[in-house]
Amino acid sequence: MSSTTTIAHDKLARLIGTPGCPVLIDVRIDEDFDLDPRLIPGARRRSHRDVDVWANELHGKRSVIICQQGKKLSEGTAALLRYHGVAAENLVGGHEAWSNAGLPAVPLAKLPALNPLGRTVWVTRARPKVDRIACPWLIRRFIDPDAVFLFVTPAEVEAVADRFNAAAFDIENVFWSHRGALCTFDVMIEEFGLNTEPLSRLAAIVRGADTARPDLAPEAPGLLAASLGLSRLFSDDLEQLEAGMILYDAFYRWCRDATDETHNWPNRRPGA
Repeated sequence: MSSTTTIAHDKLARLIGTPGCPVLIDVRIDEDFDLDPRLIPGARRRSHRDVDVWANELHGKRSVIICQQGKKLSEGTAALLRYHGVAAENLVGGHEAWSNAGLPAVPLAKLPALNPLGRTVWVTRARPKVDRIACPWLIRRFIDPDAVFLFVTPAEVEAVADRFNAAAFDIENVFWSHRGALCTFDVMIEEFGLNTEPLSRLAAIVRGADTARPDLAPEAPGLLAASLGLSRLFSDDLEQLEAGMILYDAFYRWCRDATDETHNWPNRRPGA
């Protein structure tokens, strides 16, 4: 019988990128982390020594604890969290097993600095359409579930980024932006080491919709139509982002699980 306090890396991989993904906590000590300074997508670093302090952040949430090999640090931390009433599981084999399975991991060096609440802060142009919704979706689902997004007047993006220690994206002459034929969503997938088949398929759809290249994917015009519709439905950019999260959740699950599925209205005539 499988343990109710552990989770295998293949099962966790199916949860990452979905709204039902647990909170992922990496408790590797610095010496182990330095051997592979990457995070399982969406994970945040915490010290096992301070678990009694940060346990309150996880109340009412399911969590998965990750150490180097899935042994004493994650076992003990998960057990302490359960003592505090938090539903916590230990990742079997830890970060090492995840890495050995060839699953994607995010280089910590590519993440922007955290604000005092431990969140990344991003800023872009107001009135988003495609890329400026797709990128926040990718960040929330695979990089930082608590990321903060600021939508401001285009001319002020870089100044706001500087003043508020935020990462500017999808404007000219910044790191997180278009590169040649690639849109910002493509660049983030590449830089964050998220080159999985479903995300690469989604990237082609986003690129087609964002750069007027419907030939790149048959689904691109549909994404563009839905994105433009959302921009008309919502005058508040943050409300539009929340609605867009559902849109991209659906496109991602199609890219991952349903590309071979078809749907036809059955034509059943009486007596046929």
